[in-house]
This record gives sequence, structure tokens and C-alpha cells, in this order.
Amino acid sequence: MSGLPILSLMLAVPAVAAIACVFASDRNARLIALAATLIDFALGVMLWANFDIGGAQWQFQEMHRGIFGPFNYALGIDGIALVLIMLSVFLMPLCILASWQSVTKRVGLYMAMFLVMEVVMIGVFAAQDLLLFYIFFEAGLIPMYFIIGIWGGANRIYAAFKFFLYTLLGSVLMLIAMIAMIREAGTTDIPTLLVYNFPPEMQTWLWLAFFASLAVKMPMWPVHTWLPDAHVQAPTAGSMILAGVLLKMGSYGFIRFMMPMFPDASAQLMWIVFALSMIAVVYTSLVALVQSDMKKLIAYSSVAHMAIVTAGLFAFNQQGIEGAMIIMLSHGVVSAALFFCVGVIYDRLHTREIDRYGGLAVNMPAYALFFMLFTMASIGLPGTSGFVGEFLSLAGIYEASSWVALVCTTGIILGAAYMLYLYRRIVFGELTKDDVKAMPDINPREWAIFVPLAAVALWMGVYPESFLAPLRGDVTTVVARLAPAKPAGDAHVTAGKPKAAHDAHGEAAAAGEAHHAGGLQ
Repeated sequence: MSGLPILSLMLAVPAVAAIACVFASDRNARLIALAATLIDFALGVMLWANFDIGGAQWQFQEMHRGIFGPFNYALGIDGIALVLIMLSVFLMPLCILASWQSVTKRVGLYMAMFLVMEVVMIGVFAAQDLLLFYIFFEAGLIPMYFIIGIWGGANRIYAAFKFFLYTLLGSVLMLIAMIAMIREAGTTDIPTLLVYNFPPEMQTWLWLAFFASLAVKMPMWPVHTWLPDAHVQAPTAGSMILAGVLLKMGSYGFIRFMMPMFPDASAQLMWIVFALSMIAVVYTSLVALVQSDMKKLIAYSSVAHMAIVTAGLFAFNQQGIEGAMIIMLSHGVVSAALFFCVGVIYDRLHTREIDRYGGLAVNMPAYALFFMLFTMASIGLPGTSGFVGEFLSLAGIYEASSWVALVCTTGIILGAAYMLYLYRRIVFGELTKDDVKAMPDINPREWAIFVPLAAVALWMGVYPESFLAPLRGDVTTVVARLAPAKPAGDAHVTAGKPKAAHDAHGEAAAAGEAHHAGGLQ
């Protein structure tokens, strides 16, 4: 791997393939897109295999100064960026396969948009220059706008404009904040900015400017209303990549910029994040319970899950941040799988109304089995990916605030209610409708998508250390950066021994110190 610009290569492969897809026939465009995304996945596996856990914080660095005027072409990753890049390159070939038969108009342009999306996602997570990050961050709007606006449902134009305007308006404030940061610190280098101590009074408005942009991207309540519309109108693969990766750009911005760069402001304003997260967890879960559209239900569940992510991140401790990262990865896989579950039956019956289905366990048993696995992973059943992240996050949140942890736990219980209610109405019950009876079980292409998603959901649940190990050192660095500003929690957590044993141990230690002091005199 020495000397190989693997990150640049991962950007170049889909970029070149996107250009080729525009000029290719429909069949060739599909093949080119699938080949390019599989090559990028192979490069991602090489990246993971050669990542030195416990080594330097920043690895696979590339630097070319002054290529784009005032900023540099600087790439590099740490463990946090590594796992999110792996999530991106894992999901992208599955999105191409999911669109193999359902998309029939302007196929070359459609595949090109997804390949551009892959370039953008890798660029966001690998950029080590502030302005380069911003360009990739904003460029993600363009392909998703076209994916929703051209290949979406009947109300696609409204949904596309709403998505574009919400995310763009917040980002203007972030750009102003970035310019102020560059003027203050004199550099656009992200690793340098991570250890720069901005004045406390400056941190507050910089934090608020970043928050205005990233909260929309997450999305957090009350700026989440673009997400259900975007999901309902987007094609299946568009929903998969939107929920799977694009929402994670917001939480990545929290852990990469807001928390380590503005630790004092993060500590002072964490109550805003906790308050909005608590409202979101309960409110969006209750809204999900009354949805009749499958996609809308899963979209609202995404807002609830991402609210637990934000609360976990702002717990300012190892468990909370590690748990939030695992929820991000788990939600990326599971939400993509759930949207594909919707797409599978939508392709057969062309409706997303829950009441139109029922009894699918009879004629689609394999589908029912996969759907059950992803439903349980979304709920957080032990042994699936959802459990690990939720357990760690709640442990971390409890250490910061027992009340916030209590409310977040309530949201998880509501999550079980709406997901099991959804599953029961679609899969169980009497198979009475003739058009539903005629629906065939999943085909080989759908098996090829379900199996990798199911394998990763189980892998994360059974052996999460594979995903925690690359993160741990970088999370520790973030926690250490936040430690001086971290407020005291209300839970007074003790671990390892009962309180009486702790007290006895403390008294013995105090007596020993007094005896030692007397001996010195």
C-alpha cells in the first residue's frame, strides 16, 4: 500500500465511470456502474485491511498544495472516517442492484448520479481541508436532487425542492463560520484546526452556525420535515442511500467539527441538543405509529434513531460516542435494508399503503424472514446490530443525564411498538387479496441484496469489536479534547463494586495516606 494514493483512486473510479455511463446504453450503464462500485468496495476492503489500529491518528494521507486556489487537495482518514467510508462503498453496489429493473428511463444518467454520489460521500469523509470538505458536503445535494426530481414519485418536484432548500439554506451559515475560522486560525487544515483553541466567545456563534447546517442534514426536530417527503418520493435506491449514508454526514460533522473544535460551546449548549433529541425521539416515534405509508413510517423512525445518535454524541464520554457511532453504522445498514424491503413489494403491487398487504408469510416466506431480521435489528434485539449501539449510547447518556436517558429509552420502547405493528400488518394475518396472493417470493437479484445486508447486521450484533476497534482511539481523542469543558452528570455512576465497598476502600486509602504522611514527618 505504500505510495498508492488509494483515497484518490476511490474518488477517481466512480468519477470516470459516471462520465462513461452518460454515453453508454442502458444495459452497459448498469454494468459499468456495478463494476465501478464493486471496484470501490474492493479498494475499501484494502483500506480497512491496511488500516493500522493503534497507529498514527491520520493515515493514507495525500497532500497537494494550492491546486484549487486558496485551499489544498488534502485527503486522509482516521478510524471514524474509515468506518463511514466502508458503509458508503458497501451500500453503493447494493443500490445499483436495487435499481436494476425498476429504473427504465434515462438509465445512464441515473447510474451517473449514483456514482457522483459515491464520489461525494467518500470525499466528505476523507477530506482534510476545510473548504474541500465544504465543496463535497454541498455537492451531495446535486445528485440527490436529480434522483428525487427525475425518477421520484408523483410529487417529486415539491419533495426535491424542499430537500434542496432546507439543506442549502443552513449550509450558508456554515460557510460563513468556516471563513471566520480560517481568518482566526490562518489555516484550512482540519487536523490543525482540531487542536486549535478558538476564543470561547467566538466558539458560541461558530457552534450555532455549524449546528444550523448539520441539524438539517441529520435531520433533527423540528427541521426534519423534508425527510419524509424526500423518502416517499425517492426511488428505492435513493431512499437506501439517503437514509444509509447521507444522513450520517450531519452526525459526522458533529463529531469531526463541532465537538472537538468548539468544546466550550458544546458543553454550554449541550442542553439544546438534549432537548431537541428528547422531543424527536418521542414525537417522531408517536407520529410513526399512525402512518399508513410504509416509507413514511421508516423515515420517521430514522429521525428517532438519529436523535439517539445526537444525544449519545453529546454525552461527552467513551460509551456514548462509541454507541452513537455504532448506531450510525447499524442504522445505515438496517434502514437501507428496510427501504429495500418496501421496494421489493412495491415493485410487485405498486403501492406503499400498509393496509393493502397482509399474510405475506404464506406466499413470500423468505421475504418475511429477512424483513423480520431487519425489523428486530431496528428494534435493537440482542444479537443484532441495533442492540450494541443502543446499549452503549444509553449507558453513556445515563452518565451525563439520567432524565435524558429515561426519555430516550421511552423512544426505543415506542420504536418496538411501531416496527412490530408494521411487521404484523404486512406479513401476518389472512392472505385474502387476490393480487397479494399472486406476488412471488424474492428472486436471485433480491437474494444478492438481502444476504450481505443481513450478514452485516448479524456480524455487528455478534462481534461488534470489528467495528469498535478502529474507532476507539479516535473516540478517546475526542473525549480527551472535551474533558476540560465536560459538565458533571447527575447519575453519579460507580462501576465494579457496590457503593459500600467503594466507601470502605476509600476510607482505607485515606487512612493509608495519613499513616504515610505521619511516617514522613
